[in-house]
Amino acid sequence: MLKMDMEYNHGILFVRLDGILNRSTSYKLNNYLVPVILKHKIKYLVYNCFLLESIDECGMNAILNTKCAIKTNKGKMYVCEIANEYEKQFKKAGLKETSSELTALNLLKI
Repeated sequence: MLKMDMEYNHGILFVRLDGILNRSTSYKLNNYLVPVILKHKIKYLVYNCFLLESIDECGMNAILNTKCAIKTNKGKMYVCEIANEYEKQFKKAGLKETSSELTALNLLKI
């Protein structure tokens, strides 16, 4: 099961993931989040993975799909508070990591 807590603040969409992001839950990002990003032309996204219990290849692909949607809008995306066991996966995917939402907010400087 995957819960997404979304907050739009200072021109940035913060998405806090809670649970398991895998083949059976990645549709939430692909079918709900990506269309919202494209429809509302959201340029900045920060994923908070503090409560993410596990992620598989399908889950990582779903995150990369949102990155593509953000790039379509000429924006930037950051991922923060990644558990140590998933850091390698996120780095390998070429995702920009930061320590916290506040750090990401400062890096985006909107």
